[in-house]
Amino acid sequence: MTMDLTRRKFLKTSTVLAASGVVAGPFTGCTTKNINTKTGGDKTLKFTFRPYELQTKHQFTISGYTRTVQTSILTEITYDGITGYGEAPLPPYMEGQTTESALAFMSRVNLGQFGNPFEMDDILTYVDGVEEGNTCAKAGIDIALHDLFGKLTGQPLYQIWGYTKSKTPFTTVTIGIDSEEVVRQKTDEAAPFKRIKVKLGMDEATDKMLITTVRSVTDKPITVDANQGWKDKHYALDMIHWLNERGIVFIEQPLPKYNLDDMAWITERSPLPTLADESCQRLTDIPRLKGVFSGINIKLLKCTGLREANRMISMAEAFDMKLMIGSTLETSCGVSAAAQLTPKMDYADLDGNFLISNDCFTGMKVVDGKITLNDEPGIGIKLINS
Repeated sequence: MTMDLTRRKFLKTSTVLAASGVVAGPFTGCTTKNINTKTGGDKTLKFTFRPYELQTKHQFTISGYTRTVQTSILTEITYDGITGYGEAPLPPYMEGQTTESALAFMSRVNLGQFGNPFEMDDILTYVDGVEEGNTCAKAGIDIALHDLFGKLTGQPLYQIWGYTKSKTPFTTVTIGIDSEEVVRQKTDEAAPFKRIKVKLGMDEATDKMLITTVRSVTDKPITVDANQGWKDKHYALDMIHWLNERGIVFIEQPLPKYNLDDMAWITERSPLPTLADESCQRLTDIPRLKGVFSGINIKLLKCTGLREANRMISMAEAFDMKLMIGSTLETSCGVSAAAQLTPKMDYADLDGNFLISNDCFTGMKVVDGKITLNDEPGIGIKLINS
């Protein structure tokens, strides 16, 4: 059964903490009136956050969910007049993580106890220990702190980490589950991209229609994400062989996330690389996935942010696993943060900002299909209309 997320649900959930004064009400524009860019000379960390309603360009459907609206919480950490920005997107597939829970978690985080933003490991260890779960909210804090760190040092994060700017990969753009007509339209709209990602995981007829329709419009490389939609390993393997005959690059999360024995069986026999998405949330998941998948899809909202994402990269490399960086529906803030890691990636799926109609930041660009990083400090973003 699909879930339709509506504006009514957003308005209900985004006001949960308004009465406390901790969070300002939801806003629909990202201007200096709504978000402070500089507050001047205070040598303590000031943390603020606001929910933001993302509007999709098209109805967006994956296996299990349909949505036209998604909440994201935009975060700020200010120190000595400099502000770092972050984002905590809240897609419905993040179990137990809602607008209410994320806002409640952020209200319990006391960054004012820290006087030095460069003590990032201590700060983020504290944030992670405030309460279990809440990885989306933690990622929003982590990204803002990293952006602040980069701005205070005057360097982009990829440069601080020693990553080579020119090694960024092409990124896919996602086509959700839809009718033939809409899929053709979305494929045409994907012209700036050199790679296409297609969401599958429905019934066999629908899945094959989606691939056949995209293939009728373009011969670009296609990747596939089944979003846990296939339940039987034999059916999944048959589908993977069918996809391989149509030039698919890899298959992402074909089976339910905890079905690792059957997933290992598929990977051993698959003609395509298999990548873990829902099965790989945080650093501690990686050891048990060696031999189960060919690689992992890292998402900042799953792993609490950039600090842990870098650790996941190192571990996956040690296990000789493929690396992918992904996104959900989000603004250029979250996408540009993830893009700082792309020089280390084999694959990228950073199109969340392309799929929404009300992006309130500018940052990472896609030039001729390739992720292109700028030289701005931190995560490399600027507010629109600021």
